[in-house]
This record gives sequence, C-alpha cells and structure tokens, in this order.
Amino acid sequence: MSGEWNFMDPASRSNLMRAVRAEAASFFELAANTEWEAPTACERWQVRDHVGHMIDVTEGYFIGFDHARAGTEAPGALGLPVMAERLDEHARAFRGLGKEDALKRVHEDFERMLEISDGLTDEEWTGLMVPHPYMGPLPACCYPVFQLVDYTVHGWDIRERTDAARPLAGEAADLLVPVALIVWQSTALTSELAQPFAVGVRVTSGANAGDYRFDCGPEGLTYALADLSDVRAVLEFDPGTLVLASYGRLRGGTVRGDLAVADRFRRLFFPI
Repeated sequence: MSGEWNFMDPASRSNLMRAVRAEAASFFELAANTEWEAPTACERWQVRDHVGHMIDVTEGYFIGFDHARAGTEAPGALGLPVMAERLDEHARAFRGLGKEDALKRVHEDFERMLEISDGLTDEEWTGLMVPHPYMGPLPACCYPVFQLVDYTVHGWDIRERTDAARPLAGEAADLLVPVALIVWQSTALTSELAQPFAVGVRVTSGANAGDYRFDCGPEGLTYALADLSDVRAVLEFDPGTLVLASYGRLRGGTVRGDLAVADRFRRLFFPI
C-alpha cells in the first residue's frame, strides 16, 4: 500500500486534502442546486438531512480536537452499534434550519475543519489522539479521511436520485479503500460464529489494488495482504464499488468460488 494513498501516512496529505476539497465542493453544489426536501439514496434522508449530518459530525470533531489540545477527558465512547440510529436522529434534528442558514453553517464548519487538518504537524497526524463520540480516541488523521468519506458517500446518495448520478471519483475511491476494509473489520458481528472461515477480497485497480485475506471467527475479524489461493471464495471489487459496498449502499462486486461462503461474509455486518 503506497504511503501517498494510505491516509495513516503523512505522505498522503496532499492527495487526501485535494480529494476532500473536491468532494466537498461537489457536495455543496449538489445541495445548493437540488430540491431541499428531495429524497436521496440514503433511506429516510432528504437532501437537507445530508447537510444536517455534515453539520452534526463536523461540529462533533471540533469538540474532540478541543479535548485533545486541552488534555481534558471526553465523555465515554458510545460504540458503533448505536451510531446509525443516533446519527439519523441528529441529522434530521436540523430540519428546522432553513436552507440558506444550513448551507452557510456547513460551509463555515468545513473551512474550520480544513484549518484544523492543514494545521496538523506530521507528528500529530498519527500521534495526536482525538476522542470520537462513538469510537473513542483515534489518530488525528482519521478526521480528514472521515470528511472524505462523508462528502464522497453522501454526495453519491444525493446524485443517485438526480440526473447527476455517476460512479465515485477515482482519487477519492482509491484513498477510501483502506477505510472500507477497516469498516468491515469494525462492524462485523462474529461472536456467534460456530466455525471460523476465511474469504478473499480483491481490489482490482487503483493505487490500493491488491489481495486481502479476511479471517472471521468468534473473536473478531482480521485482514491482511495475502495470497488467496487457499480461500474458498474471493470477492472482487473496483475501488468505488468496494467503498459503496462497505457502507451498505450497494451489493456490487464479483464472487469467484463458493457463493455460500461469500454470502456468509456479507451477512456479518451492521450498518453505520
């Protein structure tokens, strides 16, 4: 995995922040020029709810960075299983905010987040631990990549219900391949697995192309770059399809080998 396309490496900063700016600009244009209460590909959310979501999560990041800089203790992490429900509630709580005010606020939040991200030193990129409301302390570099996730995936959600529908941009998708793999690792419900099993995930193109072996057992799910000749099923994805599949937006990809094993893998995950 090239450091320039691995968000955990400070060498990725130029690529990552360029992609964040591009995806955010696309999202803002869509939100401004699409009917405010139009449905989107995200169940129950209208365009305005995606904007509300971005306000909610970004302003939550500010609180985390304040705690990290001040060395103060943040509230305990709520855990990923409740994340989807609570984010839904928070996003729709902004429905009372008018379109003009909401767009102004989300723009201002984005600019402040850019200042925070651009101001991180290379040492702070992975060394500064910032509390996340659901996941607890995370390296500071996770927060700009979370911005990329949200502006990319929620932009796709809006475009899917308009004439602007299109696949993900290559740079954004490449940068999000490592995130997609972590999402699967973090959202797998494996405690009741009677027998361990393994599957392969092949990313077929882009800067993070490669073969990843996922080992699934009662203790959890782990993955690593590995030879896949001994696994019973391999799921193949281009980068954009992998990202959208990991976030539950589609059931794309190609299965080679045992379809039942592949289906078993796909059924492990809860939404976030």
